[in-house]
Amino acid sequence: MADMQRIAIVDPTESTRESLRTLLLGVDFVWLEAECARYEYFFDVIQGSTPDLAIVALDADKQRALQMIGQISVEYPRLPILTISHDHQALLQSLQRGAKYFLTHPVGLEDMLAALRRALGEAGAAETSGGGSGSLGRQPAASTLIAVLGSRGGVGTTSLTVNLAATLASDATNSVALIDLDLALGDADIALEVHGSENISIADLARNIERLDMNFLRRALVKHEDTGLAILRHPLEIGEIGLIHELHVERILNLLKVSYSHLILDLSKSLLAGDLMALRMADMIVLVAQLELSSLRNVVRLIHWMSSLPDENLAEKVRVVVNRVGAESVEEGISMKKAEEVIGKPIFWQIPNDAKAMIAARVAGAPLVRHNPKSRAQVAIAGLAQAVSGKPAAGPAGGDAKAKGGWLFGRRS
Repeated sequence: MADMQRIAIVDPTESTRESLRTLLLGVDFVWLEAECARYEYFFDVIQGSTPDLAIVALDADKQRALQMIGQISVEYPRLPILTISHDHQALLQSLQRGAKYFLTHPVGLEDMLAALRRALGEAGAAETSGGGSGSLGRQPAASTLIAVLGSRGGVGTTSLTVNLAATLASDATNSVALIDLDLALGDADIALEVHGSENISIADLARNIERLDMNFLRRALVKHEDTGLAILRHPLEIGEIGLIHELHVERILNLLKVSYSHLILDLSKSLLAGDLMALRMADMIVLVAQLELSSLRNVVRLIHWMSSLPDENLAEKVRVVVNRVGAESVEEGISMKKAEEVIGKPIFWQIPNDAKAMIAARVAGAPLVRHNPKSRAQVAIAGLAQAVSGKPAAGPAGGDAKAKGGWLFGRRS
């Protein structure tokens, strides 16, 4: 069970519901999707939250709970239901009504782990062998993690990251979160005009990692209303950086994978433990460079370092994106072909220099996809968004002979 599994629970008794909630938050392969305190509302919760497993505590009102189980099992026969009670007779009746698994109070962690593995494992096996699409007729979409790393400061990494994330988010079929892992000096949250009533950051999630739930996570994400992009901010105080460890990053990213089709990670240049965890978890590493010696030298150094890590395949995930192609600051004599020879990898994508459009969008607090969708930079970023999603990239074929030094628009083979 590599993917996080969604759990919905119902228990009208607050004390036992809190104990159950605490128990589940200690399980690293499940996500507490929804809690309910009333049996009569749980059917609606199931409809709205699409869980992989429902857990029902029976003891608050056994007859009402059993009636509800019967209703759910008829409407959602593929949804496994786990019941909990002190009363063995009630547990037996719950199995007759459609529950598949049960536990007796008090429930220990080992018993809960065994029941969860059995329930979720058997449900997954039945789905695969039966050709079904999940307990509620859905097929969970895999989440794509894209880590964006700059070859040095000043190559436009954050601007590219923000605009790539916003472009992906502007597609209604995607749900996208941007995670600012430049913990000390990140500025993804000011590159776009976002609204959030609470000053919650990744540091608050790390501080409360043992009781992290869906409500807390949603409160931590600020939203760019125009595109729907969600942003998890860096710590608001530099002194909070020490709160965040690599296991916190792993847990937070795994939880976000449950709800988002794309996670775009803006990494720091310091390559801290959290950055390394993000690189390990990423499906693709976008390494941003410019056609200049210092940047290309660091590309070589970074790829060599990734290749040297034992039992890792980080270098294989690297896709080099050259930014600001045609800029006046680009050093003369460094062609795209020469850059590829130096780094030993093909250039995956090129973004033309379009400083006027980029600066205007940043001042407006808007992504290019909304502020200037026809700009050269945005057209290239839109193609990059298609490419990282595994879709045919839109854009003109061939090169742009007018660009200084010549550059091929789009991906190079």
